[in-house]
Amino acid sequence: MTETTHYAYRVRWSAEDGEFVATVAEFPSLSWLDEDQTEALRGLVALVADVVEDMRASGEPVPEPISERTFSGKFNVRVPESLHRKLVLEAAEQRVSLNRLVSDRLAHT
Repeated sequence: MTETTHYAYRVRWSAEDGEFVATVAEFPSLSWLDEDQTEALRGLVALVADVVEDMRASGEPVPEPISERTFSGKFNVRVPESLHRKLVLEAAEQRVSLNRLVSDRLAHT
């Protein structure tokens, strides 16, 4: 059973709304606004719990928290041939693998 507090919540100030807005990555259509940062989070956590309860009651699949998913560490990215060539050349000049070069670039962006 999914623990709703394990989802990827975020609270940030919204200048447009003049309040804090809480969001949750696994439910991109849900958010909660409040003047108080803690209350924004508290409100969204309660909302998510209600939504998950409704989903379970209706037999809908409940999203797994990102924090509990397993990842292979691999993903494929298509790039233009010219960029691929440029990256291979740069990796060769630095005497590292293409994988190492791209991984380092991603880590430092």
